[in-house]
Amino acid sequence: MNPSLNYRNTHFITSAPDIRALPHDTGIEIAFAGRSNAGKSSSINRLCDQKSLVKTSKTPGRTQLINLFKVDEGCHIVDLPGYGYAQVPLEMKLKWQKSLGEYLQKRNQLKGLVVLMDIRHPLKELDQDLIFWAVDSNLPVLALLTKCDKLKSGARKAELLKVREAAKDFGGDVEVELYSSLKGIGVDKLRKKLDGWYAPTLEIPQESDQQDTENDDA
Repeated sequence: MNPSLNYRNTHFITSAPDIRALPHDTGIEIAFAGRSNAGKSSSINRLCDQKSLVKTSKTPGRTQLINLFKVDEGCHIVDLPGYGYAQVPLEMKLKWQKSLGEYLQKRNQLKGLVVLMDIRHPLKELDQDLIFWAVDSNLPVLALLTKCDKLKSGARKAELLKVREAAKDFGGDVEVELYSSLKGIGVDKLRKKLDGWYAPTLEIPQESDQQDTENDDA
């Protein structure tokens, strides 16, 4: 059974325009990505049970930097720039897409990708491109259908089944779950998934502690 992390301990580390400005690390990073109006900031705040850990903007598309947060030793969350928002100037959009692409392709610490999509507008072209890239890179994906509280229960479940069926075309390790930062739907499933992805780095200090105990007994 994977150890459970306390996501309330998550705190901001740094912001960077590209991966060259990120700190070197040998731990595990889980990246959160999504369209600029998918509710990414609110979703991370709910995950960590903090209202303002990730600052939300009234104007989607304003987040320009890669934001790094520490959950525990060797366990980090990366909030990637939002993509696909039409009202952002083209030059700025291309710059963000370049930094986003570099991170996804070159960051060795990246071990899992959470793709956030508004349940009312899932699997847009850029969402699909991102998931296909992750599958090609053997990276596990958790697709969250955000703002699911906007739909009634029956419509919510129907949309979940529809997207899960469509996700089979991606192949690879792609899971789809409902999520609502307002109602807390899917938060426990998200934490459990992240715990599993972080588990390899959490096992290292545990083994070290056990060896220290054995040495003390000797």
